[in-house]
Amino acid sequence: MNLKVILFDLDGTLLPMDQDIFVKKYFGLLVAKLSNYGYHPPELTEAIWKGTGAMIKNHGAKRNEEVFWDVFASIYGDKAKEDMPLFDEFYQNEFDAVQEVCGYNPQAAETVAKLKEKGYRIVLATNPIFPPIATQKRMKWAGFSPEDFELYTTYENSRYSKPNIEYYKEIVKQLGVKPEECLMVGNDVGDDMVVQEIGMKAFLLTDCLINKDNVDISIYPNGNFEQLLKFCD
Repeated sequence: MNLKVILFDLDGTLLPMDQDIFVKKYFGLLVAKLSNYGYHPPELTEAIWKGTGAMIKNHGAKRNEEVFWDVFASIYGDKAKEDMPLFDEFYQNEFDAVQEVCGYNPQAAETVAKLKEKGYRIVLATNPIFPPIATQKRMKWAGFSPEDFELYTTYENSRYSKPNIEYYKEIVKQLGVKPEECLMVGNDVGDDMVVQEIGMKAFLLTDCLINKDNVDISIYPNGNFEQLLKFCD
């Protein structure tokens, strides 16, 4: 393989988790905080899901951040923009409690370090539906810092989201490489293995596998971090 770049997903890949449990804890804490400021929990949860859904469907006209807040403001009006600092406070403080429902695998950081030693460029290709601080916190829980990655995607610097193939094309273009020179490592068959459509290689990390459509995963190189290292050799 003529590999130059290895892209890693974060949630469920470098950071072990059950996605449903993560979302429940995350939303629970966020709703608990904002309910003190006039937000009704069920309506707020629905609004966040609508904003997230809009980012997933984003076709590139605006950054994901703008898309989310436009949707949120369409529901709550000027109050939404005025209360943006409350969201910042949440990610600075309460969001840390979400770590307790996530796991930790030291092999994640060890594997990335070994691949960097081999000369590979490393990118954190996590679905860009979070602000930078939330992504940086989740990196830290997994044993990483922003400096460990040449690029990491957030809702501020992205105009597409997974599984839109344009998300991956945008990363490749920014790095100045060909899709064939890249490998995507992720745990979600639907979100991550789609890279094969543009000629990018893929490795399915099966520790926290998400396979909503029950695809036969034997069609992909797959396994744990140890097997990933062997695959890259």
